Amino acid sequence: MPPQARWPRARRLGAQAVADAIQAAAGLTLRVEGPCPGGQVGAAYVAWPDGHRSVLTWQPGIGLASVQDGPLAVIGALRPAGYPAPAAELAVQAGDDVAVVWELLPGAPISHLTPALLDQALVLNDRQAGALAGQGSIPPVRLYLTEDGPGFCLHQPLREHSARTRALDRWVMAVRASHRGGLSGDDAVHGDYQPSNILTGHGRITGIVDWDGAGRGDRRLDLVTLRFGIHGSTAGPDVTGRLDRLLDNIPAAELAPLWAHLSLRMTDWAIRHFTTGEVGRWLDLAEQRAR
Repeated sequence: MPPQARWPRARRLGAQAVADAIQAAAGLTLRVEGPCPGGQVGAAYVAWPDGHRSVLTWQPGIGLASVQDGPLAVIGALRPAGYPAPAAELAVQAGDDVAVVWELLPGAPISHLTPALLDQALVLNDRQAGALAGQGSIPPVRLYLTEDGPGFCLHQPLREHSARTRALDRWVMAVRASHRGGLSGDDAVHGDYQPSNILTGHGRITGIVDWDGAGRGDRRLDLVTLRFGIHGSTAGPDVTGRLDRLLDNIPAAELAPLWAHLSLRMTDWAIRHFTTGEVGRWLDLAEQRAR
């Protein structure tokens, strides 16, 4: 039995089935054109009856209110200030799941994070600071340091896979002993701020997409996510070094829960979906600060 078969794998978007559910729930017929590039769970290009194109995403086992009060509220706070997040053109309860149809932004996912693009990404991250002040109804981003997340951040795969992954899980649990489950703060947090969700064109960032995990908290989580997102990529030492220095300047007690979350998230995902070599690659990065 392959190692991945012992643990549940994440559900993937069935675009036509979700489009059919939208038609049943809202009476709207969307034509599925095909999958969007990148991503692990999936997004698809769709066309409306009037011909304009959008992006279809889906969140399983969740209520519409959770999406409206979370990711959509975060975007609603950022877009009026010019933050390049897509508008939600439709959000509908489709059985036990929620389907969202997003504005199609220009550009393509980053294939190589250059110093100039990193500058722009950091400016956008700065604009997330305090963006949700006075909006306490937006829930905090959860880190899942002791409990399992909804399809990700599972602890049991780490406890069963190897001695290295068991040690990492023990460190994650120890970090949780001094940190509550949700992030504190009034920053807007994207939750998956990594190159495949950053669109560019002609040397400029044109959009930040995939806001399914967005919420309130500490925007520096997105910097940690970006550091994990470029691990093993073609980003040069000037980019990785700059991000590392930024993280070095975060007090250790504040950085630890952010690093623990990404370490758990990426190592668990690799155990359940990829090869042993891929697991080792994420452990190599996680262990740099898991002390």
